[in-house]
Amino acid sequence: MPNNLKHFAVHADDVNRARTFYEKVLGWNFTAWGPPGFFLIKTGTEEDPGVQGALQQRREIVEGKPMFGFECTIGVSSIDETIAAVEAHGGRVVMPKFTIPTVGTLIVFEDTEGNVVGARQYEEKQ
Repeated sequence: MPNNLKHFAVHADDVNRARTFYEKVLGWNFTAWGPPGFFLIKTGTEEDPGVQGALQQRREIVEGKPMFGFECTIGVSSIDETIAAVEAHGGRVVMPKFTIPTVGTLIVFEDTEGNVVGARQYEEKQ
C-alpha cells in the first residue's frame, strides 16, 4: 500500500464559524459524525472526490502545542511497522494507537521537526 495522504483535519476555536467559512469560500460539504462539534468534510465531487477531511474543536495532542494548520493523516499498511519506523528514525508517538470502529487503527506522531502527523491502518472493506 502506498503511504498516501488519506485524511486531513481542520482544527477550530469556533467550529460553526469555520464551517461557514469553508462552505462559502471553498464550497465544501459537512456532515455531522461522531462526537458533538465533529464534522466530516467532503471536498470534491463523485468524479473528483478529493481527500476526506474533518472539522473539529482545536486540541493539544502535544501538551502546550495547540494544533494550527491542517492535521494530515497518512494511510499505512501496518500501524505497528510505522510505529517502529517513527521511533527508529528520531520521531516519537504522541498519541498511542487506538481503533476507531469501522475506520481503522490510528496513531499520531511528532516528526524530527516538531510536526504532528497521523498514520492510520484502515479497516479492510468487507
